Amino acid sequence: MIEVAVLHEEGWPGVDWEMLGQRAVAAAIAHSPYIAFATDQALYEVAVKLTTDEEVHQLNRAYRDKDRPTNVLSFPMVQQDLLQGTGNTDDGEVLLGDIVLAEGVCASEAAEKGISIADHAAHLIIHGTFHLLGYDHMDDNEAEAMEALEVAALTSLGLSDPYGDRQAG
Repeated sequence: MIEVAVLHEEGWPGVDWEMLGQRAVAAAIAHSPYIAFATDQALYEVAVKLTTDEEVHQLNRAYRDKDRPTNVLSFPMVQQDLLQGTGNTDDGEVLLGDIVLAEGVCASEAAEKGISIADHAAHLIIHGTFHLLGYDHMDDNEAEAMEALEVAALTSLGLSDPYGDRQAG
């Protein structure tokens, strides 16, 4: 079973963020090798924080040595090689990790793409969830595999391919 806790600060538009977060995380998990998390006895928890650019800037500097805000940060709590065995927890709960989005960066990117902040945030939450599941995009092969999974998850939510414009070239 999957549980998503969403905390959003002022500045984010009036959207049902709890539902959006739940749907986005569930879509990512459904398009991953960890689809069983949705029906396991264990409770898989993800925290999503929708916050300010300033807070994300501080986190990005502290944890990634990058002195700027970014759109999304992920903080996995389970090592990738241990994800398969998480259903055997003693207390039946698994904290997969935290996902943090920056409002200003998200709004700016959404405007640039001509989509709603909610749709872009759904993509970023899906992206962050794949990071919690051990995916990365450090090289071209990893990036292509992760992007394909993101597109499948987004499509299942009725959202368009955010990478479509990269195909030409």
